[in-house]
Amino acid sequence: MDTPLTPFSTVIRTASHEQHTEAETSTFMGDMLGGRLGVDAYTRYTEQLWFVYRALEDGAQSLRDDPVAGPFIQPELLRVSELERDLAHLRGADWRTGLTPLPATAAYADRVAECARTWPGGYVAHHYTRYLGDLSGGQIIRGRAEQTWGFARKGDGVRFYVFEGISNPAAFKRSYRELLDGIDEVVADELERKRIVDECKNAFALNTAVFRELGEEFPLSA
Repeated sequence: MDTPLTPFSTVIRTASHEQHTEAETSTFMGDMLGGRLGVDAYTRYTEQLWFVYRALEDGAQSLRDDPVAGPFIQPELLRVSELERDLAHLRGADWRTGLTPLPATAAYADRVAECARTWPGGYVAHHYTRYLGDLSGGQIIRGRAEQTWGFARKGDGVRFYVFEGISNPAAFKRSYRELLDGIDEVVADELERKRIVDECKNAFALNTAVFRELGEEFPLSA
C-alpha cells in the first residue's frame, strides 16, 4: 500500500507505468519512430493530436481558478497554435478541410472534455499524461521526425514539440511534479486521489487505442 509519505507524483507514475509502457511501445509508434512509415502517417498522427489538445485547451479556460486544476494551466504549455502551424505545413493552408478524428480519437477528446466540464481531478490526470509526455518522450519523436522526413530543426512540422517558453525542461518538470505532490493538500479524500490515478491509467489506454487505429490505417507491407 502507498503511504501518505509517498509523493503523489510517484504514486501516479508508478501506478500507470504498465499503461504508459504499452502506449510507448505500440506497433504504430515503433514503426513511425523506426522510419518505416511515410510522412503521411506522421501527418495523420499530428491531426489526431489536434483534436485531443483542442479538448484540453478549450477545457482549460473554465478551470483557471479551480483549486485542483488551476495551478496546472500554464500558458507556456499550450500546444494548439503550434499544432495548427504544423498542420498548415503538412496539409497546406486549407488544412482544416477534410480533417477527421479517428473513432478512438473522438472518444479520447470527448473524455477530456467531459473531465474538464465535470471533474477537475480527472482533467489533471489527462493534463499530466499529455504535457509531461510532450516534454519527455515527445522530444524523441521530434528528433526522429526531423531526421526521417527532413523537417528543419525545431521548425515547421515539429513545432508542437518545441516549448519556446520553457528554457529549462528538467526544472519545469520538477516544478510540475511538485504541483502533483501538492494535490494531497487540496484533495484530502484518499478515494478521490485513487480516482485520479485510475483516470491517468485510462488516459494512457485512450492514447493506446488511437495508436491501435493508426496502426490499422498504416500497416506495414508484408
